[in-house]
Amino acid sequence: MTKKTTTEQTGEKTQETKAGGASPAFDRRERWKPSPRPEWVARINAEGELFDKRSIVPLDENSLLASARENTGLSDFGDDGWIEHFRVLIRAIEEEARLNLMGRILTRIDFVSYLETRLRIQDAYRRHPEIEDEVIHQPVMILGHGRTGTTILHEVLSTDPRFRVVKRWEAMFPCPPPEEATYLSDPRIPLADARIKVFDRVTPEWTAMHAFGGELPVECAEYLYASFLSNVFVFSFQIPSYAAHLAKQDVLPTIRWHQRFLKLLQWKYKKEHWLLKNPIWIDYIPRVLEVYPDAKIVLTHRDPITVGDSFVNVMGTIFWWRTDDPWGGGMLDELVMADGRAATHANLMRWMQDGTLKKGSVANVQYADFMADPPGTVQRMFADLGLAWDAGVGTRIRDYLAAKPQGSHGKFDYERATPEQIAHERARFKTYQDFFGVPNEI
Repeated sequence: MTKKTTTEQTGEKTQETKAGGASPAFDRRERWKPSPRPEWVARINAEGELFDKRSIVPLDENSLLASARENTGLSDFGDDGWIEHFRVLIRAIEEEARLNLMGRILTRIDFVSYLETRLRIQDAYRRHPEIEDEVIHQPVMILGHGRTGTTILHEVLSTDPRFRVVKRWEAMFPCPPPEEATYLSDPRIPLADARIKVFDRVTPEWTAMHAFGGELPVECAEYLYASFLSNVFVFSFQIPSYAAHLAKQDVLPTIRWHQRFLKLLQWKYKKEHWLLKNPIWIDYIPRVLEVYPDAKIVLTHRDPITVGDSFVNVMGTIFWWRTDDPWGGGMLDELVMADGRAATHANLMRWMQDGTLKKGSVANVQYADFMADPPGTVQRMFADLGLAWDAGVGTRIRDYLAAKPQGSHGKFDYERATPEQIAHERARFKTYQDFFGVPNEI
């Protein structure tokens, strides 16, 4: 799922850019510099350059499928057209992503796991067709841009016992489906925790950018991998040919996969509402509402200048996990460059105005308001969404934040835009900031 999935969307974005005037070419990627790798990672990658990495860590179709089948004892991957996307993806990774040896190791581990997930989910539905009858009722979806406070909002809202969230361990290992009686003691929790924290060890600076843990709630992207039709991969690898392939696809099958995943997870453990977070779907809200017509949408907003600086820092680090050329494919123009993000803002404003985002089903949350008064901001959000509020929600939010003060994982300082660059971009974002009342941070 990349930006501009239809001719209509592409036309709208082009017109918006022309109407607002093109921003000066200010590309934060050009000045981004990665932190030095830990010695052990640098040594692995250096040794890998001496050998045939592709033979040592194969990423071909036959090898990946065979490992998944052998590990699970299953063979039915389902027939929803996934294999075409999988093939385009692994070819793009092999030919374009410029993986180092550590990158190949991480990628093989991940892809075998995604394929195992497909096999196990297909098997669960085959043995228990009644799972399909599950209903996802009024899910609450946080769909703001990344780096606008979506993670901390997701975490504090997850303290409300009415919300069911997807935690890291069940996103990684959804089968067998979690059960309420053992949800907090499932043996998959420490396994997921140990596996995901390898990324903290590969890039220690990551701990100051984003918290990883087996029991933490995760965004929906973490269980879209096994669809093989998602721009979550564009946020992981420099793969322009796969991005071009995605631009021609309908996102509906991926949203259906998302729904299939949630039905499985709630089969034996459900609550009043799902609480979900998926910034990569911000451009696809109308399509999302086709599958989840009663969804409650939360849009988070933050100074887009600050968001741009932080976004490049985070994405550069993610690419750096796997390659020595983190921006070599020129990916993510639509989120790195001001014009691309302004086009997304234009979509949100239009959907607010034309009724796609209806009153009672959408709430706009300002990052600045949340940081100043978390319980009060959430209470207003609940009112906008028609959700009941009680004092216990505010108490749980305050207790959670007191136990996890800002900066508890360290602070990562990134270079900001120059005053001249800020002025140029500020003009591009003025309509959006005025429409939603987004304050400047710098």
